[in-house]
Amino acid sequence: MSNVAAYLVQKAARAEGEGSNDKAIPFNKQDFQALQQQCLRSRSLFCDDSFLAEPASLGYNELGRYSPKTRGVEWKRPKELCANPQFIVDGANRTDICQGALGDCWLLAAIASLTLDQDILARVVPQGQSFQENYAGIFHFQFWQFGEWVDVVIDDRLPTREGKLLFVHSAEGSEFWSALLEKAYAKLNGCYEALSGGSTTEGFEDFTGGISEMYELDKAPPYLFKVIQKALRLGSLLGCSIDITSSSETEAITHQQLVKGHAYSVTAAEEVSYYGRRVQLVRIRNPWGQVEWTGPWSDNSREWDGVRREEKEMLDKQAEDGEFWMAYSDFIRQFSKVEICNLTPDTLTSDTVARWNHYQFDGTWVMGATAGGCRNNTATFCSNPQFTIKLEEVDDDPHDGVDGCTFLMGLMQKDGRREKRFGRDLNTIGFAIYKVQDPTGRTNVHLGPDVLLRQRAVAMSSTFINMREICSRFKLPPGHYVVVPSTFEPHKKGSFILRFFSEKHAATRWVLLVHIFQHDISEHDVDPHFKHLFLQISGPDAEVSPFELVQILNSIVSKRSDIKTDGFSLDTCRNIVSLFDVSFSKRNHGNSLTILQVIVSRYADTEYGIDFDSFVACLIRLEMVLLRYCQYFPFSIDFWLTTNTKSSST
Repeated sequence: MSNVAAYLVQKAARAEGEGSNDKAIPFNKQDFQALQQQCLRSRSLFCDDSFLAEPASLGYNELGRYSPKTRGVEWKRPKELCANPQFIVDGANRTDICQGALGDCWLLAAIASLTLDQDILARVVPQGQSFQENYAGIFHFQFWQFGEWVDVVIDDRLPTREGKLLFVHSAEGSEFWSALLEKAYAKLNGCYEALSGGSTTEGFEDFTGGISEMYELDKAPPYLFKVIQKALRLGSLLGCSIDITSSSETEAITHQQLVKGHAYSVTAAEEVSYYGRRVQLVRIRNPWGQVEWTGPWSDNSREWDGVRREEKEMLDKQAEDGEFWMAYSDFIRQFSKVEICNLTPDTLTSDTVARWNHYQFDGTWVMGATAGGCRNNTATFCSNPQFTIKLEEVDDDPHDGVDGCTFLMGLMQKDGRREKRFGRDLNTIGFAIYKVQDPTGRTNVHLGPDVLLRQRAVAMSSTFINMREICSRFKLPPGHYVVVPSTFEPHKKGSFILRFFSEKHAATRWVLLVHIFQHDISEHDVDPHFKHLFLQISGPDAEVSPFELVQILNSIVSKRSDIKTDGFSLDTCRNIVSLFDVSFSKRNHGNSLTILQVIVSRYADTEYGIDFDSFVACLIRLEMVLLRYCQYFPFSIDFWLTTNTKSSST
């Protein structure tokens, strides 16, 4: 199927709701209902042939087939581990998640936060699953993946050692929803080991489809405690961590029992009356289920003696569960950053809760074509994909008193975890935003070197970084802007999605790199020497064969010192002649459209450069394709491109 046809089929499916949480796409084309019914009819337990109970599903390096960490591992079903397994006991809660022998604390912190809102949890963990009614050894979970929800089916064979779960487990030994959820997420990413290391925001976003922000606590704005409170009230997911300065500090424990380089979840933020004065507190959970803060306001600290009993009960103060309270003032000193995943998402820094408008674009960086690198690479930067946004309405009641259009911009690269087993690292990514000054009012404007290399960007991502996503909040005046997402270095291939959330409606679109236009060339525009030579060789009919055209063009370019070329080939001249052959164009109108990857492989050299002769040949082919396309498909290309986005308002 052609790229255009495939896109139209996908767009039609999305229009019917496919890819939404209500109509999640079956991962690996495995339909949960059909597979469950098949097992029930055959009275057999499901065995997942797409994620086998074997070493390859554990990992490839530290959890590889011959690793000491995987010796003695056996895959067992919950009914082999306890007499009466339960999917969920008395509702899913944050104490159900205890970390095992896998470095996925970031994921477990996100799961813990997920349990604070049962409606959100139900989107990820479909209800009605159990080890009793309709049990067939099969379960399913739903995750957001790069713009679409997918439904992941698994069997319930779990890795164990000496009769105990190897990875995440519940403090209640007979409860298995969190272990099964972890397995489904491991399957989605290729194996368990692919989950080692990461940012809590990644888990947040894959559980909600939301977009995340990060605050450095040493630069915390004065209103951050209120932002955290409001975010928790709105059901947003929050995580925090302590930065490390070297790998040796990973999971090092401070003298007050905080773990460096470890992902915690923030579960509450409250004010209490302490001997007549108000004190701001935050509640934090360690996914280990143990190792808690021992400083002021910890479980057994004397500060609690100054709080009324009824107030303490309202704060749900527990002991030895990995969860603890601490003063907000200590929180911003001890921790390095807090991450907030906006679910709807909501305007966290405004007193008025507003829903964002959401727009999303899919794109690729192709080596030698659209992988231009950052602005430091002046020769290639302008070849990066471009996306336009038109901001028209300013915010209502801006929290900072400054008029403008607030929006979040997130650039996310795809499939990083699945690529880890092949030794491929994430690209270092970022983006820049430029103001468009176009007197014609056109919105499909592709910016060239005159803007991208001579004008400063009006906004940009805070840095280039090798993370799955980089997201920033901006406020700009109304106007027309172009976003240029890129890798830091040129010629780094990858796929990405660009997400744009605005408080007000905005016009957005993907920008076509190659524009279709024609020039009217008069006889006065033709070089006299070329005209004389052409007529001398062509004769009175003013027509030349490809062989004659070779003579003409090579005679001209041989006198040009500013053009790097070894001369025109016969193949190029044949293409030039065929460009003006009307009968040829009609005979070949069914040929497939030339795509950018083909151009690179056909015309570029090993350094992704194109010499003058090949450049001319490429332009001729493109001109032929575009002319044929416009002749036989007269509908507007610009209209089609306008539809090449997915947008929604929530």
